[in-house]
Amino acid sequence: MAKPTLRTKLCDILGIEYPVVLAGMGGVSRHKLVAAVSEAGGLGIVGAATMGPDEMREEIRKIRELTDKPFGVDILLPTMGSIPQTPGTAMGGPAEDEEKEIPRNWRDMLPAPQREFAATLRRKFDLPDVEPEYPTPSGRRERPVFGPGFTRSQIDTILEEKVPVFASGLGNPAPYVEEFHAAGVKVIALVGNVKNARRVAEGGTDVVVAQGAEAGGHTGRVGTMALVPQVVDAVAPTPVLAAGGIGDGRGLAAALCLGAVGVWVGTAFLVSLEAAWDETLKQRILAASEEDTRVTRIYSGKPMRNINNPLIEAWEEGGVRTLPFPFQGAVIQEVTYAAQQAGRKELGMNPAGQISGMFDEQRPAKEILAEIVDQAAEIIQRLPADVPAVTS
Repeated sequence: MAKPTLRTKLCDILGIEYPVVLAGMGGVSRHKLVAAVSEAGGLGIVGAATMGPDEMREEIRKIRELTDKPFGVDILLPTMGSIPQTPGTAMGGPAEDEEKEIPRNWRDMLPAPQREFAATLRRKFDLPDVEPEYPTPSGRRERPVFGPGFTRSQIDTILEEKVPVFASGLGNPAPYVEEFHAAGVKVIALVGNVKNARRVAEGGTDVVVAQGAEAGGHTGRVGTMALVPQVVDAVAPTPVLAAGGIGDGRGLAAALCLGAVGVWVGTAFLVSLEAAWDETLKQRILAASEEDTRVTRIYSGKPMRNINNPLIEAWEEGGVRTLPFPFQGAVIQEVTYAAQQAGRKELGMNPAGQISGMFDEQRPAKEILAEIVDQAAEIIQRLPADVPAVTS
């Protein structure tokens, strides 16, 4: 059977065969999954938010051992505002001083109410009183915490390794667009509203991802069906990808009808065989219905759609406000690390979209992508016959 032809402007921009992009999911989209999606004709993107230069470089080189197709790297570009504080502990953001790094003892500077509540939650769930092995959200002791210097080291690595595509999962890439373009790198930026879509487009972003609230992980407040056409109109002629609640060919076909040039897909690939995600957490997603996710700030300080669990419910019911990104991650790590040591995986972060109820088995990423493309192509081919006759 001949392979379907489904090309859009996105394919020409990124040098790919099909308009399907793997979401850069941290801890999930690593070299095996990224290479599998790229080899299948889409664009694989590494979720590298917490990776320091050495780990990022290692992932990039492993991808190149598995495929010679285009791929990308996704990081976060946080604007570091002041943390809620006791007197004398202000930590300004890069707008104040681009070279200023967050102090390494930042966890000791966190407000008492949040730290005390974290200790209460450890006791509530009968978790061991253990000191986290990693003192930063990045996961390794030798890495710096999020801040301008850390971001700069990530960007330098992407440029040095000549990665074809850069994606900002959070924040505006405008300050870096010129140097990326000078190096031949295409820039993708995720947004959750029209205001930010205009901002990143004006900053020179090549492709805007309009991500609806249905999406797993960090997400906004506007639904995909409402958001995508408004972003398409607002940033034209900049091309737009649709994201959020898209996991099969029907979603891709719908996105194209809304004016998008392709889709950014997360949860469908999160449960793939190649996804670098804990098996227990994958199974929780496969067992979930469309109503089993919840948006919470407890894991990062940013709104994140996650498979609901008792820890989320306990924090929300406790009434203690969360801290801004990335400081909330340092607070909750006191609980999640203890839960990990106790084998309580269900208390950990498990991002997933409302489309989770669509999936009930693990499959190879190549098969998932092929099904999305085949189904979309079939729908588009038969669309004229399916559309009611229009009479005047």
